[in-house]
Amino acid sequence: MNKINKTLQHSVMMLALMAALPLTALAQGKEPVKVGLVSSKSGVFSQQGEEVIRAVQFAVDEANARGGVDGRKVEVQSADDEGTPDAGRRVAEKLARDGYNLLIGAIPSSISLALAQNLERWDAAYFIVASKSDKLTGDTCKARSFRTNHSDAMDIAMINEWAKGLKEKTFAVLAADYIWGRDSGESFKKAVEASGKSVPLSLYVPLGTKDFSPYIAQLKAANVDAIWVAETGRDAIAFIKQAEEFGLIPKTRLIGHALIQNFLIDATGKALEGMPGNTAYSSDINNPRNKEFVAAWKSRFNRLPTDNEGQAYNGVQVMFDGVKKAGSVKPNDISRALRGASLDTIYGNVTMRAADNQLVLPNYVVRAKMADGALRPVIEQTFAASLTPAASPLCKM
Repeated sequence: MNKINKTLQHSVMMLALMAALPLTALAQGKEPVKVGLVSSKSGVFSQQGEEVIRAVQFAVDEANARGGVDGRKVEVQSADDEGTPDAGRRVAEKLARDGYNLLIGAIPSSISLALAQNLERWDAAYFIVASKSDKLTGDTCKARSFRTNHSDAMDIAMINEWAKGLKEKTFAVLAADYIWGRDSGESFKKAVEASGKSVPLSLYVPLGTKDFSPYIAQLKAANVDAIWVAETGRDAIAFIKQAEEFGLIPKTRLIGHALIQNFLIDATGKALEGMPGNTAYSSDINNPRNKEFVAAWKSRFNRLPTDNEGQAYNGVQVMFDGVKKAGSVKPNDISRALRGASLDTIYGNVTMRAADNQLVLPNYVVRAKMADGALRPVIEQTFAASLTPAASPLCKM
């Protein structure tokens, strides 16, 4: 009898112990979720890269504190893509070969394009959180590549609507001389000219430019009402500071494509105050999932999340949703599970479009102004996700 009581007592104690264990301990037999974080720790995109890295790590820590994803521990390894396609491809391949084959984090489209072409060979999947080139969901789309941020086409569709309400009559373009910058500048020119306005000057500036004075001189001489700016990273910071120093602003209004971003505002004092532009994410987005994220972020960092941080966090959540839906960490299984899926995100309820693996999102125009005790992008207009153009017929998956 004593032996039976001891056995029962032992069983009760074991059940109590198991109930107290986190899910990760109970699911030790499950493969972990292995995230390969490829972003810029150095180079022209290092400011954005720092924010992306911070947000991905936050999402991983948050998931593990809640018991993992699908009862699986999340592990992350990061590598510096140095802001170049060659370095990005090299470090991404190493991460994937080492088992960290759920890739995320690159900023420029050139690196994302380099990664997407190799996913089958590496047995990897890739989650795009910042790169906008239409080629990623167009003629170079891949079944294992998912864009969770806005594409150029989505931004331009919004800009076409927004441009109708711009009061200025003449514009110049100053844009980075690579895929995204040229797509942006050429599309803006087409949009405003369709509204009966003129763009007499378009300037495309090599990446890594430090001295913008020759371009600023041309912009001042053009005597336009406003300037469409599509610059990025350190280049954008240098341009804004020099534009203020040489008197281009505030005399001439800047209108920004991804210009009214937190890191640019923080780096340039009051230079961007009052300037409008589009944004990819804002802490102002009003839904329960985003409010929960913003509150958790503020609790940890004592500030609001930035646009880059929100985009990156959203991308990780889509990855995690894929793991849950697939019940697997295998890139091919996750890819199949996400195509056409409806997802509850910090942007609201949205769809991962099956035709091209583009997350169909609402879009936003913000203005840099004082709010919550800081100069930051504040949403002024929201454009519905239904404005998103149809998938490119060039995408064959």
